[in-house]
Amino acid sequence: MITTIVLIKCEPKQVPQCAMRLAGIDGVAEVYSVSGEWDLVAIVRVAEYERIAQVVTEEFARVPGVERTQTLTAFRAYSKKDLEQAWDIGVE
Repeated sequence: MITTIVLIKCEPKQVPQCAMRLAGIDGVAEVYSVSGEWDLVAIVRVAEYERIAQVVTEEFARVPGVERTQTLTAFRAYSKKDLEQAWDIGVE
């Protein structure tokens, strides 16, 4: 599974509507409203790299109110669980 994080700038009055429309797109796992430069963050999880292009450049572009995006594709995931397991090596 390929995970992509998409930062999204929306027209201010359309943030809630954009979030709901984006959340309904196949491959979008979660959408968060956030503070700072970006209005929304979408977590996209797809099986193939080609699907990222379809979701972000085609489907996101059709959502009214989306002004621009920045896409970050994850190479590797790290979690607290991973860190705890690393420290448990050799411990009985």
